[in-house]
Amino acid sequence: MSTADAGHERAIRDAVLAGRSDAWHGWFDAHYAPLARYARWRCGGLPDLTDDVIQETWLTAVRRVRDFDPAKGSFFDWLCGIASNAARSAVRSRYRRTARVRALQPADDRAAPDEGGAVERAERVALALAELPERYEAVLRAKYLDQQAVADIAAHRNESAKAVESLLARARAAFREVYEKSHD
Repeated sequence: MSTADAGHERAIRDAVLAGRSDAWHGWFDAHYAPLARYARWRCGGLPDLTDDVIQETWLTAVRRVRDFDPAKGSFFDWLCGIASNAARSAVRSRYRRTARVRALQPADDRAAPDEGGAVERAERVALALAELPERYEAVLRAKYLDQQAVADIAAHRNESAKAVESLLARARAAFREVYEKSHD
């Protein structure tokens, strides 16, 4: 983030802290859609889980806005960090809860494979993303959610394209491993 961008976000943060609701509304309006897209990706596309994560992210941001330091990164990146933690917690909680429910159901009462298959796959995707190290999740997000080219990711990370390609390969393998383990 440039010095000018950091200065702009510092001014908005200061206005929010001074109680100017227009500053908070502006921040919210500017970041809601990209944050929702990020949360939807982290939650495997599950709408109810995504809504919970978005709500928890904004509630946490409101409570902790004093902690936001534009010198350390953008407001959106800060929101994504909060959303990552909220998604990780929500996904793990949901997975534990649904695993217990599935274990308690008699075999005859289980849904037909096609009925619950999409939801189960989405839960497994969300769980796998939640289990990945941050750098793996970040590079997968840049490539597949933000649809950035490897060269752009490399430039943003101050790494070579080869290093990013290698990181992507390791991240995909780690995702696949966690995803497949969640099926056992």
